[in-house]
Amino acid sequence: MKNVLTIGEAMGLLIAEETGPLESVEHFSRHVCGAELNYAVGMARLGNNVSYISKVGIDPFGRCIVNFLKENNIHEQYVWTDDDHMTGFQMKEKVVEGDPFVANIRKHTAFSHFQPADLAGIDWNGVDHLHVTGIPLALSESCRETIYTLMMRAHSKGVRISFDPNLRPMLWKSEEAMARVINDAAQYADIVMPGLG
Repeated sequence: MKNVLTIGEAMGLLIAEETGPLESVEHFSRHVCGAELNYAVGMARLGNNVSYISKVGIDPFGRCIVNFLKENNIHEQYVWTDDDHMTGFQMKEKVVEGDPFVANIRKHTAFSHFQPADLAGIDWNGVDHLHVTGIPLALSESCRETIYTLMMRAHSKGVRISFDPNLRPMLWKSEEAMARVINDAAQYADIVMPGLG
């Protein structure tokens, strides 16, 4: 069993229960989502000791995420709450064929205000592995600084780092900026998992 640490924006997810444009749908089922959250669940199911770093709002989605972590044996002691900003969420269409449209409501969310100083309470004793993705790098300058700080601290403590670029062009100002930042962050990782955008 390994002690694994990961960071990301967990979000609420509303999935349409009927086809049609989201503005016309009346019934949704509630879930949670997030690339790093999926990773945390998978690692916990493999028997690892997983801690999740995030920030949520004081709202139903935030509470739902914390409960989800507990239910999936993921430590939530590094999930902080933000009194002033909401938890991000997505709305996903139901389709008969093709890819569903997904509306992202994640601008100025609690996680986008994450600061490097928020990492001060993390206990690195016994941490074997840190996993990060390229998504937080795109959300805000403070998130980007936080990810760099976290990766450099892990590196200085001899913690192995995996980096999944998880390319999301729609979150970036330009593909040039995405490529520059992703390539820069990759140099701090021991394992890089490139993918296609």
